[in-house]
Amino acid sequence: MNGARRRILVVEDDQETAGQLVDALGASGYEVDLACDGDDGLRRGRAASYAVMTIDRMLPGVDGLAVIRRLREEGIVTPTLIVSALGEVDDKVRGLRAGGDDYLVKPFAFAELLARVEALARRSGTVVQETILRVGDLELDLVSRTVRRSGRDIDLLPREFQLLEYLVRNEGQVVSRAMLLQHVWDLHFDPTTNIIDVYVGRVRRKVDAAQAYPLIHTVRGIGFCLRAPA
Repeated sequence: MNGARRRILVVEDDQETAGQLVDALGASGYEVDLACDGDDGLRRGRAASYAVMTIDRMLPGVDGLAVIRRLREEGIVTPTLIVSALGEVDDKVRGLRAGGDDYLVKPFAFAELLARVEALARRSGTVVQETILRVGDLELDLVSRTVRRSGRDIDLLPREFQLLEYLVRNEGQVVSRAMLLQHVWDLHFDPTTNIIDVYVGRVRRKVDAAQAYPLIHTVRGIGFCLRAPA
């Protein structure tokens, strides 16, 4: 499998907001790391290369602006989106002067957040340029969220795309129904649902129909595996 996810660091102490950010960014092709306070955000920001960071201003421990300021002083220039409930002009000016690259006021529309993050990612020196995943003759474009096989466009619904992306990222590995339920639907346990089989069936019909060989295989009693012939 070729391609790699763009990494993003979310620094947010509100559990609900953090979960929403992680879900929205993950569904848009990012590999998301989460820090729940300023100290952890500072540690992670120093230790890893990210395409973008989103940082809340008001954090436990080191506040968001101090995190940005310290990282800039240490030569870390990762593009940073400040996310804050403080929306006065002076608040924005202080954020940008501390080293932030953009400023988004809560509450916000996730579509706007994603657009701002993508704009910052395009300027980032740490962006991984490969945004295409390939297995055999299957190709997933993580930016446009499109799928092609043997040169033919395949129309997938957003959840179907997420499911296929997860299978592709785990190419050659057996993925259980529980893993799909957790990573695609964010559900940890539901023994009664058949949603996995329904969606895998839909994706399989779209991806494997009228093709030279199947990519999605059922592993009886365990789950599924996506692989191309050797």
